[in-house]
Amino acid sequence: MKIYPRALDKEQLISMRKNGASHSGRIFSDRRWKIPFFVSLLVSVTLSTIAVFGFYSSSYGQEQVELDIVSFAKSEESSDYFVESDLRRSSESNGDYYPEPPRFAYLISGTKGDSQRMMRTLQAVYHPRNQYILHMDLEAPPRERLDLTMSVKNDPTFREVENVRVMAQSNLVTYKGPTMIASTLNAIAILLKESKNWDWFINLSASDYPLVTQDDMLYVFSNLSRKLNFIEHTRLQGWKLNQRAKPIIIDPGLYLSKKSDISLTSQRRSLPTSFSLFTGSAWVILTRSFVEYCIWGWDNLPRTILMYYTNFISSPEGYFHTVICNTEEFRGTAISHDLHYIAWDTPPKQHPKSLTIKDFDKMVNSSAPFARKFHKDDPVLDKIDKELLGRTNRFAPGAWCIGNPEGESDQCAFRGIDSVFRPGPGAQRLQELMKTLLSEDFRSKQCSAES
Repeated sequence: MKIYPRALDKEQLISMRKNGASHSGRIFSDRRWKIPFFVSLLVSVTLSTIAVFGFYSSSYGQEQVELDIVSFAKSEESSDYFVESDLRRSSESNGDYYPEPPRFAYLISGTKGDSQRMMRTLQAVYHPRNQYILHMDLEAPPRERLDLTMSVKNDPTFREVENVRVMAQSNLVTYKGPTMIASTLNAIAILLKESKNWDWFINLSASDYPLVTQDDMLYVFSNLSRKLNFIEHTRLQGWKLNQRAKPIIIDPGLYLSKKSDISLTSQRRSLPTSFSLFTGSAWVILTRSFVEYCIWGWDNLPRTILMYYTNFISSPEGYFHTVICNTEEFRGTAISHDLHYIAWDTPPKQHPKSLTIKDFDKMVNSSAPFARKFHKDDPVLDKIDKELLGRTNRFAPGAWCIGNPEGESDQCAFRGIDSVFRPGPGAQRLQELMKTLLSEDFRSKQCSAES
């Protein structure tokens, strides 16, 4: 959305000239602010343009899988969509009655060599109710992105349901840089544009994998308030402030076409005074109302924070966290858990440990619905498929799978009603985790220094 300054009429211009004459040499004498102002404005406009690109493009190129979203619920009038007062009224409503089960919108991201892993993760989390968008960054060769697109396009279920798409616009993503946030916001913008029928946004990478079926997830989330955001967070303080908040970095991915590491400048900056800084996991489950706020930002706070995190180390681990904990409307909805099982070294290193069969029992006992990170085709993934997901063919089966009349092994060749679920042991584990996360003791620490 572009906002233009209001034009001044003739009388205002004459008045300004008269008043300006009496203050000559004072108003425009100090020009030191101009250079940093315009540099910050340029970077902010660049990130905002990348993020909202999907709202204004009607075509995503030849590699895009075109689709028309199938509506499962009563459609809303276009005049009621994305209206600021309606968004606020929806988020402030006390009623928790929902006419139908929830839907998820997934972003699955990958880079060079990840196309097969992305497809495996997609099939493991697939359900006809949900929306899916796949993004391979610019480091992946065009041929691999095209192969991923054709794999999606040639799948008979994806082709029939039309709820999976591959982003044709490949963004360059730098680890620890703001380009990851820009790519995520871009995907959210496309998902918001293409479908009104989803409730939570979930981001996964090619090295993530589910530990429960989508029937388990949808069943448990059917009994939750759709105002809850699952985002692990804590206030940024102590030594982390000096190492992350004060250095100024440059992400080459904003300007170059080849991936390289972030660059540190020799300058340092003071801490912001208009908002507090928070940090946490980059893996989130966010409500539609909150991500709408991040895209539209009617009070400008999300854009202000986005501009600040343009030069911030590990901005994917702070942007959403800082926005939600500095917004009164959403602060009380933040549950400090990313719903992932992640194993770290002691003391923790930059990256988590890769999970193997030795970690299987710990993953199950965590009750988390997702785990990371896994090596490509690690044997533990086959064990998860067999023992946790019941996956023997393309998809982890659910109540929507009504078999194959031709006697083939694909239970999901024909679809039934997608609003009926068949929860299993995974749902029981996830329900126990939710009891803990929604307890008064756990929630009392959200968006606080102790969270």
